[in-house]
Amino acid sequence: MIYIRSSIFFIIHAISAVIFSCLGVLLWPLPFKKRYAVVSMWARSNIWLLDKICLVRLKVEGREHISDQPAIIICKHQSAWETLALQSVFPPQVWVLKRELLWIPFFGWGLASLNPIAIDRKAGRKALSQVIEQGLERLSSGAWVVIFPEGTRVAPGYIGRFGIGGVKLATQTKYPVIPVCHDAAKAWPKQGFLKYPAEITMVIGEQIDSSNVSSNDLNQQLFEWMENQQTVLEGKKPMLFDKKKEQ
Repeated sequence: MIYIRSSIFFIIHAISAVIFSCLGVLLWPLPFKKRYAVVSMWARSNIWLLDKICLVRLKVEGREHISDQPAIIICKHQSAWETLALQSVFPPQVWVLKRELLWIPFFGWGLASLNPIAIDRKAGRKALSQVIEQGLERLSSGAWVVIFPEGTRVAPGYIGRFGIGGVKLATQTKYPVIPVCHDAAKAWPKQGFLKYPAEITMVIGEQIDSSNVSSNDLNQQLFEWMENQQTVLEGKKPMLFDKKKEQ
């Protein structure tokens, strides 16, 4: 039954991705928020489909911490699920992502229509400068900025080292930070086809003022918050993820 449910979801997920990606290209002349309102319907509808078809439900804790003013979202990365769920919970947003994602036929076109900050991970300081410059531009326009500080999807039981890009953007622009943790991989594993019935909990932390804190201190504060929340959600303290061993 799980295989059948997952197959049905996959078919609808893939076909709808093509449709909405083409819509994103056609709507490119429109202002970002109007374009986003249409294209992000794909993510919201897929969260609904996950519930109805695969019995994967979303529980949100901390909605009250979402304000009317844009902020920088520092989110746990376990699955493809969070890229959909964030759009169903938070206001219009853009993501910091690797530029290679924009090269994927159809999906990449739709993604490009949502004004992402597409970086070359090998560019070092140039990529960091791009995150800060374009991040400030997006925030000033009223869009939220989503950053996955671990840089890659990390399996349950582990936590990746946090990159410096998110906190640099925060401390240099003075926009607040909101941390987000979840346990999505128990229902939608990394690179997993099967979707397992479960209730995924998304925990939204309190906004953190970035105006009077160093980048290193803020990064440590966010890491400790994420580690604590992951411990609560998974029932044990996560181990530090080693990218080199995975490679």
